[in-house]
Amino acid sequence: MDFRQYQRQTAETDQPAGGDAVTRLEIYLLGLGGEAGSVASEYKKRLRDGEAHSQWLPRMSEELGDVLWYLAAIASELDLDLQEVAQSNIVKTRGRWLTGAVEALDARFPEAEQLPRRGEYRFVPVTSSTGRPAVELWFDGVRAGDLLTDAAHEPDGYRFHDVFHLSYASLLGWSPVTRSLLQRKRRSDAATDENEDGGRAIVIEEGISALVFAYAMQHHYLEDVHRLDQRLLDSIALLTSTTEARVRRAGDWERAILVGFACFRSLLAHGGGAVRFDAEAGLLEFVPTGTAPAETRGTGRG
Repeated sequence: MDFRQYQRQTAETDQPAGGDAVTRLEIYLLGLGGEAGSVASEYKKRLRDGEAHSQWLPRMSEELGDVLWYLAAIASELDLDLQEVAQSNIVKTRGRWLTGAVEALDARFPEAEQLPRRGEYRFVPVTSSTGRPAVELWFDGVRAGDLLTDAAHEPDGYRFHDVFHLSYASLLGWSPVTRSLLQRKRRSDAATDENEDGGRAIVIEEGISALVFAYAMQHHYLEDVHRLDQRLLDSIALLTSTTEARVRRAGDWERAILVGFACFRSLLAHGGGAVRFDAEAGLLEFVPTGTAPAETRGTGRG
């Protein structure tokens, strides 16, 4: 039996209480609350009585069935298809909690216009002309972008924030900022160059980095944090809804952010260093300058 069939059959067992649609909906909602309480009550009895409550599983099955009945009744009252509700929920929850291989978004473009799939970025500590700590980013022996300071009254390490863009590039296959830094814009297609790699997309990505950084500052730069608030991930989904990054799932963003901050914390602690990446393997890892490659280091493996 699928949910659609179940919903039709439960409608046949409904006993209308009269009144308008609002009253009926209130009855169903209160019934759902009551049955959910019955589920909790059965488990409470199990905790209290232990093995003496030998019928707790059949009782739980019955109470869960009653919960499902009220869910179907609410869906019918609102003209919702319970099958579609269930399918949408599967898509949502799988996208939130599961991660997988992330395909390249630029595979059809010339190699010179693709984000690099593997390599090593170097974060070189320097001093700015005003005497502030600063960082230069290097890739393949070429300096990428401008020298960066924290650009804040109080030092907070934001001079290393390009590692966030590199994490998005390596683990999400999306980063207009990295394309600009490495001169990998997709100029062979004018629409893609303007709409996906242009100024608006760059501002969106920088906005995401600043938003996540502000969040991370309230959570010890995400040290020992393994899950991000859904509200933050929803904000990212809203910001990227007009870009090609809209295909990335919440779980993929969560992984990219957490791995990026793991590298950020190491860069900050060491005052610089290198970040090795392999997009095919889903790998992004910090490497202290001069450290030989380590086969078993896998900070960013999915």
